[in-house]
Amino acid sequence: MRTADFNLTLEHVLDHIQQDGYGVIDNAIDENLIELLLTDCLSQQALFQLAGIGRQLDKQLNPTIRSDKTKWFEHDNLIQQHYLALMEQLRTAINRHFFLGLFDYECHYATYHHGDFYKKHFDAFKGRSNRVFTTVLYLNTPKQGGELVIYQPKSKDVLATIAPKAGTLVVFESERFAHEVLPAVDIRHSIAGWFRKNNSVNGVIDPTN
Repeated sequence: MRTADFNLTLEHVLDHIQQDGYGVIDNAIDENLIELLLTDCLSQQALFQLAGIGRQLDKQLNPTIRSDKTKWFEHDNLIQQHYLALMEQLRTAINRHFFLGLFDYECHYATYHHGDFYKKHFDAFKGRSNRVFTTVLYLNTPKQGGELVIYQPKSKDVLATIAPKAGTLVVFESERFAHEVLPAVDIRHSIAGWFRKNNSVNGVIDPTN
């Protein structure tokens, strides 16, 4: 895989986080890897499941809040390993720059078919989650629908509306920014992920997924 340009992506992410708490980086990932990830995503569609809300014992399906389908990454998948290696570079860069102590990254494929959506929500609530930064990587470029809307902190005002575009990486603070995915018109494929702090107790990762 060609990853030479990813160093520039790292610089852009760090600059945007420091200035605004979020960043939108076009052409963040090598296009060859994007194509391989999309192919991998499409090949596993039969294994996707309706996405839930909440974590672990609190997890539940609620189609009035979200209706996309997801599949978590597997560490023995070679294509997925290439992407995870890039996110490990980003985790290391963020820790070195901001001294945050991020210890882990988790992610899944997400597919939005016509009409699928995810209502306004936070990926983390203060004191209740170890998710620190959210990432979204788009794998295709739908003609219509599926925009990511990020809201101003503690406000109903829209900060940014981001149309899905293959290769674009979005990174934002999980506790700070509420966001939603508008209903898809054309099918939308992406990777949603989270950098996490270590809230482990007695060696048990909190939460495990």
